[in-house]
Amino acid sequence: MKEYPQENEKSAVASVLGPSAVPIVLRVNGEAHPLLVEPRTTLAEALRGPLGLTGTKIACNQGACSACTVWLDDLVVASCSVLAIEVGERRVTTIEGLAAGERLHPVQEAFIAHDAVQCGFCTPGLVMSCAALLAGNPHPGEVEIRTAISGHLCRCGTYPHVVQAILALAEVEGD
Repeated sequence: MKEYPQENEKSAVASVLGPSAVPIVLRVNGEAHPLLVEPRTTLAEALRGPLGLTGTKIACNQGACSACTVWLDDLVVASCSVLAIEVGERRVTTIEGLAAGERLHPVQEAFIAHDAVQCGFCTPGLVMSCAALLAGNPHPGEVEIRTAISGHLCRCGTYPHVVQAILALAEVEGD
């Protein structure tokens, strides 16, 4: 059993973060952002709160719906399940960083063209997962697309439109 030092002992306990705010730097969409956050702050909360990047949605706050999907380096993650202080040097890409300035990402354009947006709450997370899929596999089939979006909860049921949008985009990209 691990023994913890007593309060009056000098030890590594001094390096424990919290409970008050601690300084971190988040590298989001190509820019470094110094922040003060409580250690319990999730990446999703840091993105939406102090950084004002509200494209990342928080719905379940348990990593079950994927509305908060972002890329951590090149990995698709539920940002409500990652603490902001755990991000470290890794790059964060949000829906706001996917477009090139005013020009939408091809996945965003395909979602619009195929009416895959419905109410729009789940859309940023779905777009992030689909863009990651296409980055790794430019010509996915329906099974791969359905697998990529399988963790996303869309109450409007826009899944068939999403699949058609990505199939059409994969076909165009293949030409």
